Amino acid sequence: MGYFSLNLLAVAQKNEYNGVMRNFLSETARRLEPSSFLNYFGLADGDKQLISLGVGEPDFKTPKKVRRAALKLIKRGNTQYTGCRGLLELRQLVSRYLFERFAVDYPAENTVITIGASEAVDLALRAICDAGDEILLPEPYYVSYAPAVALAGGVPVPVRCDRENGFIPTAENIQKAITKKTKAIILSYPNNPTGAVVSREGLEEIASVVRQNDLLVISDEIYAELNYTGKHYSIAALPQMKERTIYIGGFSKSFAMTGWRVGYICCPDYIDKAVVEIHTHTIICAPRMGQAAAIEALKDGFAGGFAFIEEMRRDYAERGRVLAEGLNALGLACTQPQGAFYVFANVESTGLDGDGFAERLIKEAKVAVVPGSAFGEAGRNYVRCSYAASMQNIKTALERLADFLKGIS
Repeated sequence: MGYFSLNLLAVAQKNEYNGVMRNFLSETARRLEPSSFLNYFGLADGDKQLISLGVGEPDFKTPKKVRRAALKLIKRGNTQYTGCRGLLELRQLVSRYLFERFAVDYPAENTVITIGASEAVDLALRAICDAGDEILLPEPYYVSYAPAVALAGGVPVPVRCDRENGFIPTAENIQKAITKKTKAIILSYPNNPTGAVVSREGLEEIASVVRQNDLLVISDEIYAELNYTGKHYSIAALPQMKERTIYIGGFSKSFAMTGWRVGYICCPDYIDKAVVEIHTHTIICAPRMGQAAAIEALKDGFAGGFAFIEEMRRDYAERGRVLAEGLNALGLACTQPQGAFYVFANVESTGLDGDGFAERLIKEAKVAVVPGSAFGEAGRNYVRCSYAASMQNIKTALERLADFLKGIS
């Protein structure tokens, strides 16, 4: 899942041979911070009474037609490599999909099929980062962004986003964070963990700052289809921004295909060539079976008006409303999510920070959430609650939360 769960420096120091062997870990690996994300789930591992509002994974099943397309390929024994960029048919469909759904215009020739959006983020950063380059991260941010920047040789620079502004970055805050070493900013909206969405006007203001300071945008739009505001806008579709944007998307969230690991990256010409080379030398290609499934997902989507996505979006919107209203009623302040499937709840009223709250909640109430510190310092007093869970589980979790809060009041 891309989370760092081991403190590699500590492991090296405990090695019984450390006295006679030098430490072979790179300086970058030694500096990786252990993730708090997985620790909380280990506390109740295998507990059948546990209700998880932690993992960001759709509880919808991959559509049958999509699954059958992959099985058909396997039965025929057609399991060879594809070209490094991925199957041409899939890249053409992705190009059509992005243009028709979001007015994002990248040709198939500038598209690479990746091992999920996670590989695409890694490719983008390794293609652009020189040692010491600063990459701006609106905070709270997805847990793997800062480690990915560090692994590429860059320096992650948090840009604090305020709760009062709905955790949306402003052009002013971004401008203040820019230095001579700043090379790019990672935008990810709808956002994980906050559920925030940036309006077209907000994106235009950010784009102006990007152009004025000669920066690049890495736009991770994996949750583009789970936008409850009525329309999703991409910064890549704004004037003069296509050549300054690396667009990242995938099938995990929109088509309930997390385990298939199929994503894509679209780049301007001058970046595309480097991305292809790095991808070729590290991955070769995404699995053919997953690509076949993705082809069917898009074909079926075009034929049926993407009804599967529409149904999923409506369902998630209602779950998000119920969870946010329930948390607010319990005194855990949160905003109504505008996208993705997360609620970012403030727990300061309990006298606990996010880490303490999450640890006690899973032990005492059998409800798993993610401490906000996993998403940067701005999340220290928050927890992320995923509503990619059944409505019944959401309601039961809220009941358990109510009992839990009585016990710590």
